[in-house]
Amino acid sequence: MTTDARVQRLREKLAGKDLGGLFVSAPAEDIHHTIGANRRYLSNFSGSMGHLLITADKAFIAVDFRYFEQAERESPNFTLFKANGGMKTWLAQLIGEAGIAGKKLAFESQGITYGMYKSLRDAVASMPGAETDRPHLAAADGIVESLRIYKEPGELEALQAAVDLGDAAFEDVARRIEPGWTEKRVAWEIEKYAREHGAEGLSFPTIVAAGPWGAMPHAQPRDHVINEGDGVVIDMGVNLDGYMSDLTRTVFVGKPDDKFKQIYDIVLTAQLTAEELIRTGMTGEEAHNLAHRVIEEAGYGDSFGHGLGHGVGLQVHEGPRVGRTSPDVIEDGMVLTVEPGIYLPGWGGVRIEDQGYMKDGKYVSFTHAPKLDFVG
Repeated sequence: MTTDARVQRLREKLAGKDLGGLFVSAPAEDIHHTIGANRRYLSNFSGSMGHLLITADKAFIAVDFRYFEQAERESPNFTLFKANGGMKTWLAQLIGEAGIAGKKLAFESQGITYGMYKSLRDAVASMPGAETDRPHLAAADGIVESLRIYKEPGELEALQAAVDLGDAAFEDVARRIEPGWTEKRVAWEIEKYAREHGAEGLSFPTIVAAGPWGAMPHAQPRDHVINEGDGVVIDMGVNLDGYMSDLTRTVFVGKPDDKFKQIYDIVLTAQLTAEELIRTGMTGEEAHNLAHRVIEEAGYGDSFGHGLGHGVGLQVHEGPRVGRTSPDVIEDGMVLTVEPGIYLPGWGGVRIEDQGYMKDGKYVSFTHAPKLDFVG
């Protein structure tokens, strides 16, 4: 689907909500290192600064002088607005050119800072004419995300390519891990492989957690040396052409003991059960419980504390949310991860994660990285 078609779908959403336009502005920094996902989805602009203003019949991309040429090249269907000078001045001019006097101008309240909101408010207030002739700001969330949650065929292909690269990076490094490597070295080797094979970067900083450190789901890699007899949780992903992968595998250095085998078998059974039984029409809570019940019946229900998964696309965490209280309904065309785990303080953890999509009512995995090759 072209960006023109995406913008048209957005306009239909705006009309249905009686909104005259939508101002799209990414946060200055995204914690998952994916700057401006909504902006990129609608305009194809990949720069780190820029704003969109889309109305029923106009589409502007506002950037400063650093990005004029890039915006013209990447977003030819948008009118380039040169954002020169102070924000209050150019923003008022941009809103004026949009021609939405007296209408509601929506902004993404969860995606902007208070400073940006104040700039919007001041820009509107500075516009000439009576207050009733100016646009009225309206907080709105999830409008673009409600489009992004359903992946187009081209997006599924892009995600498969990202997953394939992530799988390859994991396999290359997992086959070489040996006692004496540090957690940081494992993380670096993964990033090095990914970048040398075409990745724009990582989806998020790689998690490598050996031994008892693996009991923390979001542990940061250390200079800690990996020893014979350690289980190692590796959670990683790559950014390829703007689309993200997300993969977790738990490997074992040496010959695993009986406890590791037991915990690993429970998590793997929970993961495969969920992938086999997830169906369209289920809520995120119902999907989560498919895996949670397996772990709970094995006696470790309290040791699986996070949600089963989440959507992935231009961001590594997006809708739908798959967790114990999630009302999100899973439908065909949605992408989601399946990542149960067991975490035991003082011992370590096991997590196994695939990324896939819903097709014809069932879950189809993108991920092909082995689950048993590196656990003895």
